[in-house]
Amino acid sequence: PAYAHALSVLASCYHAVGRYFDACDCLEKCLEICEVAFQKNHANIIPNLMNYGNVLRSTGDLVKARIVYQRAITIHELNFKGGQQARQLEKCKAEVDDLTFKIEQLESSGAGLSNEIPDEIARKHLAPADVESQGTPVIVFTDIGRDVDDELALVLLSALKRKHILNPVAVITTLSPERDRAHLARGSMDAMGMPDVPVGIGSCGGVTDGVDLDMYGAEYSRSSPCIFESGIELVYRVLESVPPRSAVFLCIASLSDAASFIREHEEMFISKVKEVVLMGGVVSTELGESLIPDSAYNNNCDISSARFLYKRCQDLGIATATLSRWAAYGCPIPPALLDEIAKTEHMVATNIRSVSKLSIDQLWNKVILHPSDPRREKLPNRCDISWFCRTFMSKGEISKEWTSSVWTLVKKLNMYDPLAVLLCVPAYRATHFDWKAKVVNGVSHIVVGSSERDTGIRNRLSLYTEYSSLFLFAFQETLHK
Repeated sequence: PAYAHALSVLASCYHAVGRYFDACDCLEKCLEICEVAFQKNHANIIPNLMNYGNVLRSTGDLVKARIVYQRAITIHELNFKGGQQARQLEKCKAEVDDLTFKIEQLESSGAGLSNEIPDEIARKHLAPADVESQGTPVIVFTDIGRDVDDELALVLLSALKRKHILNPVAVITTLSPERDRAHLARGSMDAMGMPDVPVGIGSCGGVTDGVDLDMYGAEYSRSSPCIFESGIELVYRVLESVPPRSAVFLCIASLSDAASFIREHEEMFISKVKEVVLMGGVVSTELGESLIPDSAYNNNCDISSARFLYKRCQDLGIATATLSRWAAYGCPIPPALLDEIAKTEHMVATNIRSVSKLSIDQLWNKVILHPSDPRREKLPNRCDISWFCRTFMSKGEISKEWTSSVWTLVKKLNMYDPLAVLLCVPAYRATHFDWKAKVVNGVSHIVVGSSERDTGIRNRLSLYTEYSSLFLFAFQETLHK
């Protein structure tokens, strides 16, 4: 019964943010438990039936909603004498009358009773974005599950959403297996207090058809009928709801989907997007008249899309802000930070901590392979043993014959994507980052981190303090509220 009650509360939360089909799933499980836990037609089932009927009405299934309310009336009459719990009975009868009226109206008009699919229901509930009260609208393209910094970027977004600085309006998962990534994103965001932010499934991200790349899992990863099957369609829908030139594309994964959106909906892109923030890299800003993407992993996943996106943004006058790997190298974090956030015992924090070790070991196993080995999964050739040791350890090279976990040797971790999130905020950008700019067609395109010496990080300790406190704030606030 306690679990059934928790499911009922969760269903109410989902219902409140427009995720009606998730609410239905919760209430159906709740009712299954109640049917076993209580005797047949027990009065305790009535409130859950009323909630279920209310949710079914929202989905458009009016006939089933009426049947549910009618059952609630029957159970009420079996358990109570006249006048007892009268308001509950009146409410159920009023719902049955109203539903009967609406059903008869629809039948007489020939409109049909329940022809909508989850995507169509969900589209109606994409609330208009209020920039002043909710922050800058951000659309995130992520390959969550590849390594933990994508999920940490969502944690950071949760904190900034609570502070009304950034307003994530959609998250698109890309890079095969993109559907599994959507399930992880949905579960992670629900756990971080962002159930109202829609998730859409993107493309394979430039990966050969039928090839699924490695990704980590989580107990909170979950499928949902409210996940949009078309990420491109979701982006279009949310952009319709934002003010002109207010949105930011935050690209922390393959650029396939962002490029596809520009190709298919260029006019919408021009009218609604003010800037594209990218975790990646470019050829030196001092070479040529425009920015050209380099061999960074996110670019390399689909280099033709990366070239198209950079060129088209510069041609159209849409500003770009690129954060390179050098910036991440300029502000590494100690593994102790992951230990600290895990102390909150938040399920996302503890999973991130446990997955980090696995991710490092998986990366090592790719690094030691020959550059032509397909198991490297488009890892750039520069990512060799020497690079690994410089990046994560404070000692010389280790042999590729090393068989134990390399986690015990790790002294620093690079959090690429959380820094890209901070770059979306003008105040953080001005405080913590330096950059080089390339002006193309009168628009400035900035690059943070141009070399190992010029990381673009103004004060490593100050920046680390900033985002580590935001991580803790996000986990603590989610648990408290």
